[in-house]
Amino acid sequence: MSYKTLTKWSKQITPSQVQQLIRAERDIQKALLVFDSATAEYSNGFRHDHNTFGLMISRLASVNQFRAAEELLNRMKEEKCNITEDIFLSICKAYGRVHKPLDAIRIFQKMKELRCEPTEKSYVTVFSILVNENQLKMAQRFFKYMKEMGIPPSVVSLNVLIKALCMNNGTIDAACQVFRKMPDRGCIPDSYTYGTLINGLSKFGRICEAKELFKEMEAKGCSPSVVTYTSLIHGSCLSNNLDEAMGLFEEMRTKGVNPNVVTYSSLMDGLCKGCRSSQALELLENLVGDGHSPNMITYSTLINGFCKEGKLREALEIIDRMKVQGLKPDAGLYGKIINGLCDFLKFQEAANFLDEMVLGGISPNRLTWNLHVKTHNRVVQGLCTEKNGNRSFQLYLSMRTRGISVDAETFSVLVSCFSEKGDIHKSARIVDEMVVEGCVPDEAIWCAVVGGFWCRKKVQEAAELVLVQLMD
Repeated sequence: MSYKTLTKWSKQITPSQVQQLIRAERDIQKALLVFDSATAEYSNGFRHDHNTFGLMISRLASVNQFRAAEELLNRMKEEKCNITEDIFLSICKAYGRVHKPLDAIRIFQKMKELRCEPTEKSYVTVFSILVNENQLKMAQRFFKYMKEMGIPPSVVSLNVLIKALCMNNGTIDAACQVFRKMPDRGCIPDSYTYGTLINGLSKFGRICEAKELFKEMEAKGCSPSVVTYTSLIHGSCLSNNLDEAMGLFEEMRTKGVNPNVVTYSSLMDGLCKGCRSSQALELLENLVGDGHSPNMITYSTLINGFCKEGKLREALEIIDRMKVQGLKPDAGLYGKIINGLCDFLKFQEAANFLDEMVLGGISPNRLTWNLHVKTHNRVVQGLCTEKNGNRSFQLYLSMRTRGISVDAETFSVLVSCFSEKGDIHKSARIVDEMVVEGCVPDEAIWCAVVGGFWCRKKVQEAAELVLVQLMD
Protein backbone atom coordinates (compact mmCIF):
# COMPACT_ATOMS: atom_id res chain seq x y z
CA MET A 1 0.00 0.00 0.00
CA SER A 2 1.31 3.46 -0.82
CA TYR A 3 0.75 6.63 1.13
CA LYS A 4 -0.06 8.15 -2.23
CA THR A 5 -3.60 6.87 -1.73
CA LEU A 6 -3.87 9.20 1.26
CA THR A 7 -2.08 12.31 0.00
CA LYS A 8 -0.05 13.59 -2.91
CA TRP A 9 3.69 14.01 -2.75
CA SER A 10 5.28 17.09 -4.28
CA LYS A 11 7.35 16.64 -7.42
CA GLN A 12 10.51 17.26 -5.43
CA ILE A 13 10.19 15.36 -2.13
CA THR A 14 12.26 16.78 0.73
CA PRO A 15 13.14 15.57 4.26
CA SER A 16 11.30 18.54 5.79
CA GLN A 17 8.13 17.57 3.90
CA VAL A 18 8.35 13.98 5.18
CA GLN A 19 8.96 15.20 8.74
CA GLN A 20 5.96 17.51 8.56
CA LEU A 21 3.69 14.67 7.43
CA ILE A 22 5.03 12.30 10.12
CA ARG A 23 4.38 14.88 12.85
CA ALA A 24 0.86 15.54 11.56
CA GLU A 25 -0.09 11.84 11.55
CA ARG A 26 -1.42 10.70 14.92
CA ASP A 27 -1.66 7.04 13.93
CA ILE A 28 1.82 5.54 14.35
CA GLN A 29 1.26 2.94 11.63
CA LYS A 30 0.22 5.61 9.15
CA ALA A 31 3.22 7.70 10.20
CA LEU A 32 5.45 4.70 9.48
CA LEU A 33 3.71 4.31 6.13
CA VAL A 34 4.60 7.90 5.31
CA PHE A 35 8.20 7.21 6.25
CA ASP A 36 8.46 4.04 4.13
CA SER A 37 6.57 5.33 1.15
CA ALA A 38 8.78 8.40 0.88
CA THR A 39 11.76 6.27 -0.24
CA ALA A 40 9.61 4.06 -2.46
CA GLU A 41 7.73 6.84 -4.22
CA TYR A 42 10.35 7.87 -6.72
CA SER A 43 12.93 5.96 -8.65
CA ASN A 44 15.45 8.74 -8.18
CA GLY A 45 16.32 7.25 -4.80
CA PHE A 46 15.18 9.70 -2.12
CA ARG A 47 17.00 8.92 1.14
CA HIS A 48 16.05 9.89 4.67
CA ASP A 49 18.49 12.02 6.62
CA HIS A 50 19.29 11.66 10.32
CA ASN A 51 16.53 14.12 11.26
CA THR A 52 13.80 12.08 9.56
CA PHE A 53 15.15 8.83 10.95
CA GLY A 54 15.40 10.39 14.40
CA LEU A 55 11.83 11.66 14.31
CA MET A 56 10.44 8.28 13.26
CA ILE A 57 12.50 6.41 15.86
CA SER A 58 11.35 8.82 18.55
CA ARG A 59 7.69 8.34 17.53
CA LEU A 60 8.03 4.55 17.64
CA ALA A 61 9.81 4.55 20.99
CA SER A 62 7.18 6.84 22.49
CA VAL A 63 4.50 4.18 21.89
CA ASN A 64 6.75 1.31 23.06
CA GLN A 65 7.39 -0.12 19.59
CA PHE A 66 11.00 -0.79 20.47
CA ARG A 67 11.72 -3.51 17.94
CA ALA A 68 10.66 -1.28 15.05
CA ALA A 69 12.67 1.61 16.50
CA GLU A 70 15.82 -0.52 16.76
CA GLU A 71 15.31 -1.89 13.25
CA LEU A 72 15.41 1.68 11.96
CA LEU A 73 18.58 2.21 13.99
CA ASN A 74 20.18 -0.74 12.18
CA ARG A 75 18.87 0.58 8.88
CA MET A 76 20.64 3.89 9.54
CA LYS A 77 23.87 1.96 9.96
CA GLU A 78 23.31 0.06 6.70
CA GLU A 79 22.57 3.28 4.81
CA LYS A 80 25.61 4.95 6.39
CA CYS A 81 23.42 7.67 7.83
CA ASN A 82 24.88 9.67 10.69
CA ILE A 83 23.38 8.43 13.99
CA THR A 84 23.30 11.21 16.55
CA GLU A 85 23.41 10.90 20.33
CA ASP A 86 19.84 12.22 20.69
CA ILE A 87 18.49 9.36 18.57
CA PHE A 88 20.01 6.80 20.94
CA LEU A 89 18.80 8.73 23.97
CA SER A 90 15.20 8.79 22.72
CA ILE A 91 15.25 4.98 22.87
CA CYS A 92 17.11 4.88 26.21
CA LYS A 93 14.60 7.22 27.85
CA ALA A 94 11.69 5.24 26.44
CA TYR A 95 13.09 2.03 27.93
CA GLY A 96 13.53 3.85 31.25
CA ARG A 97 9.91 5.01 31.12
CA VAL A 98 8.66 1.41 30.88
CA HIS A 99 11.03 0.23 33.65
CA LYS A 100 13.55 -1.61 31.49
CA PRO A 101 16.90 -0.25 32.69
CA LEU A 102 18.94 -3.15 31.27
CA ASP A 103 17.67 -2.37 27.78
CA ALA A 104 18.57 1.27 28.32
CA ILE A 105 22.15 0.19 29.14
CA ARG A 106 22.20 -2.07 26.08
CA ILE A 107 21.27 0.83 23.80
CA PHE A 108 23.87 3.01 25.52
CA GLN A 109 26.53 0.39 24.82
CA LYS A 110 25.37 0.20 21.22
CA MET A 111 26.32 3.82 20.74
CA LYS A 112 30.02 3.04 20.56
CA GLU A 113 29.37 0.02 18.37
CA LEU A 114 27.74 2.36 15.86
CA ARG A 115 30.53 4.92 16.22
CA CYS A 116 28.58 7.49 18.18
CA GLU A 117 30.68 8.78 21.05
CA PRO A 118 28.48 9.37 24.14
CA THR A 119 28.86 12.68 25.93
CA GLU A 120 28.17 13.53 29.57
CA LYS A 121 24.49 13.90 28.59
CA SER A 122 24.20 10.20 27.74
CA TYR A 123 26.09 9.02 30.81
CA VAL A 124 23.91 11.10 33.13
CA THR A 125 20.74 9.94 31.38
CA VAL A 126 21.55 6.27 31.92
CA PHE A 127 22.74 6.94 35.47
CA SER A 128 19.46 8.69 36.23
CA ILE A 129 17.42 5.81 34.77
CA LEU A 130 19.22 3.32 37.04
CA VAL A 131 18.59 5.48 40.10
CA ASN A 132 14.94 6.05 39.25
CA GLU A 133 14.49 2.28 38.90
CA ASN A 134 16.13 1.77 42.31
CA GLN A 135 18.96 -0.24 40.74
CA LEU A 136 21.34 1.31 43.21
CA LYS A 137 24.22 -1.19 43.07
CA MET A 138 24.21 -1.04 39.30
CA ALA A 139 23.99 2.77 39.48
CA GLN A 140 27.00 2.85 41.81
CA ARG A 141 29.05 0.76 39.37
CA PHE A 142 27.94 2.96 36.49
CA PHE A 143 28.95 6.13 38.34
CA LYS A 144 32.37 4.62 38.96
CA TYR A 145 32.57 3.77 35.24
CA MET A 146 31.71 7.39 34.42
CA LYS A 147 34.69 8.59 36.43
CA GLU A 148 36.93 5.98 34.76
CA MET A 149 35.81 7.28 31.38
CA GLY A 150 36.84 10.79 32.37
CA ILE A 151 33.35 12.25 32.73
CA PRO A 152 33.82 15.24 35.05
CA PRO A 153 31.40 15.79 37.93
CA SER A 154 28.64 18.28 37.25
CA VAL A 155 25.71 19.66 39.19
CA VAL A 156 23.38 17.40 37.20
CA SER A 157 25.35 14.18 37.79
CA LEU A 158 25.94 14.95 41.47
CA ASN A 159 22.23 15.69 41.90
CA VAL A 160 21.48 12.20 40.59
CA LEU A 161 24.11 10.73 42.94
CA ILE A 162 22.59 12.54 45.93
CA LYS A 163 19.16 11.27 44.93
CA ALA A 164 20.50 7.71 44.90
CA LEU A 165 22.13 8.12 48.31
CA CYS A 166 18.92 9.60 49.74
CA MET A 167 16.96 6.45 48.96
CA ASN A 168 18.30 4.52 51.96
CA ASN A 169 18.63 5.60 55.55
CA GLY A 170 22.09 4.05 55.70
CA THR A 171 23.48 6.27 52.93
CA ILE A 172 21.81 9.59 53.74
CA ASP A 173 24.93 10.79 55.57
CA ALA A 174 26.98 10.06 52.45
CA ALA A 175 24.52 12.21 50.50
CA CYS A 176 25.17 15.06 52.92
CA GLN A 177 28.93 14.64 52.45
CA VAL A 178 28.61 14.77 48.66
CA PHE A 179 26.45 17.88 49.03
CA ARG A 180 29.02 19.67 51.22
CA LYS A 181 31.91 18.83 48.88
CA MET A 182 30.13 20.03 45.72
CA PRO A 183 31.65 23.54 45.81
CA ASP A 184 35.13 21.98 46.07
CA ARG A 185 34.42 20.27 42.74
CA GLY A 186 33.33 23.52 41.16
CA CYS A 187 29.64 22.58 41.37
CA ILE A 188 27.31 24.95 43.18
CA PRO A 189 24.18 23.24 44.59
CA ASP A 190 20.96 24.41 42.97
CA SER A 191 17.32 24.29 44.05
CA TYR A 192 17.04 20.68 42.88
CA THR A 193 20.06 19.68 44.99
CA TYR A 194 18.62 21.23 48.13
CA GLY A 195 15.17 19.84 47.43
CA THR A 196 16.48 16.30 46.93
CA LEU A 197 18.45 16.33 50.17
CA ILE A 198 15.62 17.94 52.14
CA ASN A 199 13.28 15.26 50.85
CA GLY A 200 15.67 12.49 51.94
CA LEU A 201 16.19 13.94 55.40
CA SER A 202 12.47 14.51 55.90
CA LYS A 203 11.60 11.01 54.74
CA PHE A 204 13.86 9.44 57.36
CA GLY A 205 12.65 11.60 60.22
CA ARG A 206 15.57 14.02 60.32
CA ILE A 207 13.27 17.00 60.12
CA CYS A 208 15.46 19.38 62.17
CA GLU A 209 18.35 18.95 59.70
CA ALA A 210 15.92 19.34 56.81
CA LYS A 211 14.63 22.65 58.22
CA GLU A 212 18.17 23.97 58.70
CA LEU A 213 18.94 23.08 55.11
CA PHE A 214 15.74 24.81 54.05
CA LYS A 215 16.87 28.02 55.75
CA GLU A 216 20.29 27.74 54.10
CA MET A 217 18.61 27.18 50.76
CA GLU A 218 16.65 30.42 50.99
CA ALA A 219 19.71 32.32 52.25
CA LYS A 220 21.65 31.16 49.17
CA GLY A 221 18.91 32.50 46.91
CA CYS A 222 17.56 29.09 45.83
CA SER A 223 13.80 29.20 45.60
CA PRO A 224 12.03 26.21 47.19
CA SER A 225 9.65 24.36 44.90
CA VAL A 226 6.34 22.73 45.70
CA VAL A 227 8.25 19.43 46.05
CA THR A 228 10.55 20.94 48.70
CA TYR A 229 7.65 22.32 50.73
CA THR A 230 5.77 19.04 50.38
CA SER A 231 8.78 17.12 51.67
CA LEU A 232 9.02 19.35 54.75
CA ILE A 233 5.29 19.12 55.38
CA HIS A 234 5.44 15.34 55.11
CA GLY A 235 8.41 15.19 57.47
CA SER A 236 6.67 17.46 60.00
CA CYS A 237 3.61 15.21 59.88
CA LEU A 238 5.77 12.13 60.45
CA SER A 239 7.19 13.87 63.53
CA ASN A 240 3.62 14.71 64.63
CA ASN A 241 4.34 18.44 64.36
CA LEU A 242 0.98 19.13 62.75
CA ASP A 243 0.80 22.82 63.61
CA GLU A 244 4.25 23.30 62.08
CA ALA A 245 3.09 21.44 58.95
CA MET A 246 0.06 23.72 58.71
CA GLY A 247 2.35 26.72 59.09
CA LEU A 248 4.52 25.55 56.19
CA PHE A 249 1.40 25.02 54.12
CA GLU A 250 0.25 28.59 54.71
CA GLU A 251 3.77 29.91 54.12
CA MET A 252 4.09 28.31 50.71
CA ARG A 253 0.77 29.75 49.60
CA THR A 254 1.79 33.20 50.87
CA LYS A 255 4.99 32.97 48.80
CA GLY A 256 3.08 32.03 45.68
CA VAL A 257 4.08 28.35 45.64
CA ASN A 258 0.86 26.52 44.80
CA PRO A 259 0.34 23.22 46.64
CA ASN A 260 -0.44 20.18 44.49
CA VAL A 261 -2.47 17.05 45.20
CA VAL A 262 0.53 15.37 46.87
CA THR A 263 0.97 18.37 49.20
CA TYR A 264 -2.67 18.26 50.23
CA SER A 265 -2.64 14.46 50.61
CA SER A 266 0.49 14.52 52.81
CA LEU A 267 -0.97 17.15 55.12
CA MET A 268 -4.40 15.50 55.22
CA ASP A 269 -2.79 12.17 56.05
CA GLY A 270 -0.95 13.73 58.99
CA LEU A 271 -4.10 15.43 60.26
CA CYS A 272 -6.14 12.23 59.98
CA LYS A 273 -3.50 10.22 61.83
CA GLY A 274 -3.51 12.93 64.49
CA CYS A 275 -7.29 12.59 64.93
CA ARG A 276 -7.97 15.90 63.19
CA SER A 277 -10.01 14.52 60.31
CA SER A 278 -12.51 17.42 60.31
CA GLN A 279 -9.62 19.80 59.61
CA ALA A 280 -8.46 17.47 56.85
CA LEU A 281 -11.93 17.65 55.31
CA GLU A 282 -11.61 21.44 55.17
CA LEU A 283 -8.39 20.96 53.21
CA LEU A 284 -10.29 18.77 50.75
CA GLU A 285 -12.57 21.72 50.02
CA ASN A 286 -9.51 23.94 49.49
CA LEU A 287 -8.00 21.33 47.18
CA VAL A 288 -11.12 21.31 45.01
CA GLY A 289 -11.26 25.11 45.16
CA ASP A 290 -7.70 25.25 43.81
CA GLY A 291 -8.84 23.29 40.76
CA HIS A 292 -7.38 19.92 41.75
CA SER A 293 -9.24 16.63 41.61
CA PRO A 294 -8.94 14.41 44.70
CA ASN A 295 -7.47 10.98 43.97
CA MET A 296 -7.88 7.56 45.57
CA ILE A 297 -5.12 8.29 48.10
CA THR A 298 -6.83 11.51 49.18
CA TYR A 299 -10.17 9.81 49.73
CA SER A 300 -8.62 6.76 51.38
CA THR A 301 -6.81 9.02 53.85
CA LEU A 302 -10.04 10.75 54.86
CA ILE A 303 -12.04 7.53 55.14
CA ASN A 304 -9.37 5.95 57.30
CA GLY A 305 -9.25 9.02 59.53
CA PHE A 306 -13.01 9.25 60.00
CA CYS A 307 -13.29 5.52 60.72
CA LYS A 308 -10.49 5.79 63.26
CA GLU A 309 -12.41 8.56 65.06
CA GLY A 310 -15.68 6.67 64.82
CA LYS A 311 -17.21 9.25 62.45
CA LEU A 312 -18.88 6.72 60.17
CA ARG A 313 -21.42 9.14 58.73
CA GLU A 314 -18.63 11.36 57.43
CA ALA A 315 -16.76 8.33 56.06
CA LEU A 316 -19.86 7.18 54.19
CA GLU A 317 -20.30 10.68 52.77
CA ILE A 318 -16.75 10.48 51.38
CA ILE A 319 -17.61 7.15 49.72
CA ASP A 320 -20.64 8.80 48.07
CA ARG A 321 -18.49 11.74 46.99
CA MET A 322 -16.04 9.37 45.35
CA LYS A 323 -18.80 7.69 43.38
CA VAL A 324 -20.11 11.04 42.15
CA GLN A 325 -16.59 11.86 40.90
CA GLY A 326 -16.55 8.54 39.05
CA LEU A 327 -13.98 6.85 41.27
CA LYS A 328 -14.69 3.26 42.24
CA PRO A 329 -13.85 2.29 45.84
CA ASP A 330 -11.47 -0.65 45.98
CA ALA A 331 -11.39 -3.60 48.39
CA GLY A 332 -9.18 -1.67 50.81
CA LEU A 333 -11.62 1.23 51.15
CA TYR A 334 -14.59 -1.08 51.51
CA GLY A 335 -12.65 -2.98 54.15
CA LYS A 336 -12.09 0.19 56.17
CA ILE A 337 -15.79 1.08 56.04
CA ILE A 338 -16.92 -2.46 56.88
CA ASN A 339 -14.54 -2.79 59.81
CA GLY A 340 -15.62 0.63 61.05
CA LEU A 341 -19.27 -0.44 60.94
CA CYS A 342 -18.40 -3.66 62.76
CA ASP A 343 -16.57 -1.72 65.47
CA PHE A 344 -19.88 0.02 66.18
CA LEU A 345 -21.89 -3.22 65.90
CA LYS A 346 -23.61 -2.17 62.68
CA PHE A 347 -23.37 -5.60 61.10
CA GLN A 348 -26.41 -5.32 58.84
CA GLU A 349 -24.97 -2.20 57.16
CA ALA A 350 -21.62 -3.96 56.92
CA ALA A 351 -23.27 -6.90 55.16
CA ASN A 352 -24.89 -4.49 52.70
CA PHE A 353 -21.46 -3.10 51.81
CA LEU A 354 -20.20 -6.65 51.22
CA ASP A 355 -23.07 -7.13 48.79
CA GLU A 356 -22.15 -3.84 47.11
CA MET A 357 -18.60 -5.09 46.65
CA VAL A 358 -19.89 -8.21 44.89
CA LEU A 359 -22.23 -6.21 42.65
CA GLY A 360 -19.35 -3.86 41.85
CA GLY A 361 -17.26 -6.78 40.61
CA ILE A 362 -14.69 -6.56 43.41
CA SER A 363 -13.51 -10.14 43.86
CA PRO A 364 -10.69 -11.56 45.99
CA ASN A 365 -7.27 -11.68 44.39
CA ARG A 366 -3.80 -12.55 45.61
CA LEU A 367 -3.33 -9.17 47.28
CA THR A 368 -6.80 -8.77 48.82
CA TRP A 369 -7.52 -12.40 49.75
CA ASN A 370 -6.84 -12.00 53.48
CA LEU A 371 -8.88 -8.80 53.61
CA HIS A 372 -11.93 -10.50 52.07
CA VAL A 373 -11.62 -13.49 54.40
CA LYS A 374 -11.26 -11.32 57.50
CA THR A 375 -14.15 -8.95 56.73
CA HIS A 376 -16.59 -11.65 55.62
CA ASN A 377 -15.96 -13.83 58.66
CA ARG A 378 -16.26 -10.87 61.01
CA VAL A 379 -19.58 -9.76 59.52
CA VAL A 380 -21.06 -13.29 59.61
CA GLN A 381 -20.08 -13.66 63.25
CA GLY A 382 -21.54 -10.26 64.05
CA LEU A 383 -24.85 -11.07 62.37
CA CYS A 384 -25.04 -14.26 64.43
CA THR A 385 -24.54 -12.33 67.67
CA GLU A 386 -27.50 -10.16 66.62
CA LYS A 387 -29.51 -13.36 66.07
CA ASN A 388 -29.88 -12.39 62.39
CA GLY A 389 -29.69 -15.99 61.23
CA ASN A 390 -31.16 -15.58 57.75
CA ARG A 391 -28.77 -12.77 56.78
CA SER A 392 -25.77 -14.57 58.26
CA PHE A 393 -26.63 -17.79 56.42
CA GLN A 394 -27.11 -15.86 53.16
CA LEU A 395 -23.66 -14.31 53.53
CA TYR A 396 -22.19 -17.67 54.53
CA LEU A 397 -23.52 -19.25 51.31
CA SER A 398 -22.11 -16.33 49.30
CA MET A 399 -18.69 -16.96 50.84
CA ARG A 400 -18.74 -20.63 49.92
CA THR A 401 -19.96 -19.89 46.39
CA ARG A 402 -17.09 -17.43 45.80
CA GLY A 403 -14.45 -19.60 47.48
CA ILE A 404 -13.84 -17.31 50.46
CA SER A 405 -12.53 -19.32 53.40
CA VAL A 406 -14.80 -19.80 56.40
CA ASP A 407 -12.78 -20.04 59.60
CA ALA A 408 -13.46 -22.38 62.51
CA GLU A 409 -14.85 -19.67 64.77
CA THR A 410 -17.39 -18.64 62.12
CA PHE A 411 -18.52 -22.25 61.69
CA SER A 412 -18.91 -22.53 65.47
CA VAL A 413 -20.92 -19.29 65.78
CA LEU A 414 -23.21 -20.32 62.90
CA VAL A 415 -23.90 -23.75 64.42
CA SER A 416 -24.68 -22.21 67.81
CA CYS A 417 -26.92 -19.57 66.21
CA PHE A 418 -29.09 -22.08 64.31
CA SER A 419 -29.11 -24.62 67.13
CA GLU A 420 -30.50 -21.98 69.49
CA LYS A 421 -33.11 -21.02 66.90
CA GLY A 422 -34.14 -24.66 66.62
CA ASP A 423 -33.10 -24.92 62.97
CA ILE A 424 -31.31 -28.20 63.61
CA HIS A 425 -31.11 -29.42 60.02
CA LYS A 426 -29.36 -26.22 58.91
CA SER A 427 -27.03 -26.52 61.89
CA ALA A 428 -26.22 -30.12 60.97
CA ARG A 429 -25.59 -29.09 57.35
CA ILE A 430 -23.06 -26.51 58.48
CA VAL A 431 -21.29 -29.17 60.57
CA ASP A 432 -21.10 -31.44 57.51
CA GLU A 433 -19.64 -28.61 55.40
CA MET A 434 -17.25 -27.76 58.19
CA VAL A 435 -15.88 -31.29 58.19
CA VAL A 436 -15.57 -31.24 54.38
CA GLU A 437 -13.48 -28.05 54.69
CA GLY A 438 -11.12 -29.86 57.06
CA CYS A 439 -12.24 -28.15 60.28
CA VAL A 440 -12.69 -30.55 63.20
CA PRO A 441 -15.80 -29.71 65.27
CA ASP A 442 -14.95 -29.19 68.94
CA GLU A 443 -16.94 -30.18 71.99
CA ALA A 444 -18.92 -26.91 72.02
CA ILE A 445 -20.18 -27.50 68.47
CA TRP A 446 -21.27 -31.06 69.21
CA CYS A 447 -23.01 -29.91 72.37
CA ALA A 448 -24.86 -27.21 70.42
CA VAL A 449 -26.10 -29.66 67.78
CA VAL A 450 -27.05 -32.42 70.22
CA GLY A 451 -28.63 -29.89 72.54
CA GLY A 452 -30.73 -28.57 69.68
CA PHE A 453 -32.02 -32.03 68.81
CA TRP A 454 -32.63 -32.79 72.48
CA CYS A 455 -34.73 -29.67 72.95
CA ARG A 456 -36.88 -30.77 70.02
CA LYS A 457 -37.20 -34.18 71.64
CA LYS A 458 -35.47 -35.96 68.76
CA VAL A 459 -33.07 -37.86 70.95
CA GLN A 460 -32.80 -40.85 68.61
CA GLU A 461 -31.94 -38.64 65.62
CA ALA A 462 -29.37 -36.82 67.72
CA ALA A 463 -27.81 -40.05 68.88
CA GLU A 464 -27.66 -41.38 65.33
CA LEU A 465 -26.04 -38.18 64.11
CA VAL A 466 -23.37 -38.32 66.79
CA LEU A 467 -22.76 -42.03 66.13
CA VAL A 468 -22.31 -41.51 62.37
CA GLN A 469 -19.94 -38.57 62.87
CA LEU A 470 -17.87 -40.43 65.45
CA MET A 471 -17.60 -43.49 63.18
CA ASP A 472 -16.32 -41.30 60.35
